[in-house]
Amino acid sequence: MNDNLMKSEVENEDEGLEELSLRPQILNEYIGQTKVKENMKIYIEAAKKRKVALDHCLFYGPPGLGKTTLSNIIANEMGTNIRVTSGPAIEKAGDLAAILTSLSDGDILFIDEIHRLSKSVEEILYPALEDFSLDIVLGKGPESRSIRIDLPHFTLIGATTRIGSVSTPLRDRFGIIERLELYSEEELATIVKRSSKILKVKLDEESSFEIARRSRGTPRIANRLLKRVSDYALVLGNGSGNLKITKMALDKLEIDELGLDNIDKRILEAIIKKYNGGPVGLETLAATVNEEVETIVDVYEPYLMQIGFLARTARGRTVTMKAYEHLGIDYSTSRLDGQLRF
Repeated sequence: MNDNLMKSEVENEDEGLEELSLRPQILNEYIGQTKVKENMKIYIEAAKKRKVALDHCLFYGPPGLGKTTLSNIIANEMGTNIRVTSGPAIEKAGDLAAILTSLSDGDILFIDEIHRLSKSVEEILYPALEDFSLDIVLGKGPESRSIRIDLPHFTLIGATTRIGSVSTPLRDRFGIIERLELYSEEELATIVKRSSKILKVKLDEESSFEIARRSRGTPRIANRLLKRVSDYALVLGNGSGNLKITKMALDKLEIDELGLDNIDKRILEAIIKKYNGGPVGLETLAATVNEEVETIVDVYEPYLMQIGFLARTARGRTVTMKAYEHLGIDYSTSRLDGQLRF
């Protein structure tokens, strides 16, 4: 089997041991996503009482919200092994067949970016998910024959940032489908406090909330910012971070008080200054700011829309009054200038 197909948790997403130590290991340690967590507790307990594998799960939502973490927690709660791979890593149907036949009863197979599976690979999954069997065709032409291999009863957990790109036949084969939402500032502050204790960084209450406020509703970003603040705290505060040091570190990273970075501002300013506030088509916008369409849709749009700075319309993206105010651009003057230019 290709070594790149199956990765251990340590290798997943190029994260080191320190990052893994920040991940909760059981549901009671998992902060936020209350609805998903409560549902999964019931589903896991029911599966354990029936002594069967958990139903196949599909988790979707913006990146960095804990889909991989939740999958590892489920494996811990079920007391079983987890195998980790991703859609782009499974290039051929034979690759997936090799993975499936290596599983044991009750194992969890986690496929990140499951929407990027090829059609031929996806078709192998259908009988595997429904009947726990694998259909293999041997030979070619008139002499070809099909054999069926029984598979252990496993659980597939798929993760995606683009639920609309998961084909209907594949999506319908998941018994559990849950959306992960962006986190509140209070939830992120709790995560920051927990992570700071693990990293042995002294952080006051105000600093925790300052990091949470600038983390775009995303735990992964909160932990990343905490690490950079801890660097400043170590050098300038002898290991202790106060609000002054925290703001200094975040300002150096060019992340403003709402968590907007340079690319967020470029997107908003491009729509305002070049397209009179919108609407503008997504591909046109991506070309203007020199970013991939998928990056804008998956990474930047969800947060800009959540805070009310960006709106989707049938004709394209538009910027709201709140964005004008935050950027310090006069709405009436900007609109008038736009009309004169065009």
